[in-house]
Formats: sequence, C-alpha cells, structure tokens
Amino acid sequence: MVKKNIFLLSAFIIVVVDQLTKYLVKVLNISYITNSGSLFGLFKGASSILAWLSIVIIGLFLFNYDKIQKGDWKLKLGSGLVVGGAIGNLIDRILYQGVIDFINLRIWPSFNIADSALSVGIILLIIYFIKE
Repeated sequence: MVKKNIFLLSAFIIVVVDQLTKYLVKVLNISYITNSGSLFGLFKGASSILAWLSIVIIGLFLFNYDKIQKGDWKLKLGSGLVVGGAIGNLIDRILYQGVIDFINLRIWPSFNIADSALSVGIILLIIYFIKE
C-alpha cells in the first residue's frame, strides 16, 4: 500500500513544504548572527561565563535525572528541552565563542532552535513547579 502511494505522498509533501516555505518567507528571515551574550543579547561578551553556567545547569539536571524520571510529562519534557537547548548553545560557545542565532522574525531579536527549546522548557518547568 505504502509503495503504491509513494508517488502521491511525495508529491503532496513537496507541495505542502513548498507552499509553507513560501508563506514563511514573508514572516521569517534567515540571518547569521554570533551572539556573545545570552537571551536578547544581554550580558554581551560573557560567553565563557555563560558556558560555565551552562555546564553547571546541565550537571544539576543530570544529577537529578532519577527524580526527573519520576515526575510528570511537564517535568520530563521541560527538563529535556532545557538540557538539549543548553547543550546546543554550549557547543556553539565552545566552537564559535558565541551562540549562532539565525531565525529572524523581524519583530523579535534573532534566535535559534536551542533558544526556543530553552524558553519552552523553562515555561513548562515553571508550570510544573507552580502546580506542585
């Protein structure tokens, strides 16, 4: 069944992705920015301090891994998003002495996927701890 529908499915996926990207280009601008600070460019030039802070935060989450695994989905997902985002940005700080931001919505400072993961993860953790 799937083999017979690969033709139609692949054509459909291309049309959807093509139209979606053509819509997004009106809103989304891809640009290359090295951010030596943190969120919204705060603490510019503090990349090494932020790298060490990231290592400590990642370590705290890993140290509490067993407790996290016993929590609900908000704790698990939020923690995973924070750790993944922190590792992603830490890699950039080590390799490039700053974080590579490339998503520009024109109405918001440039950011990257790791930044988004950190933001959503922190929101989930706040919700989790408020409800606990």
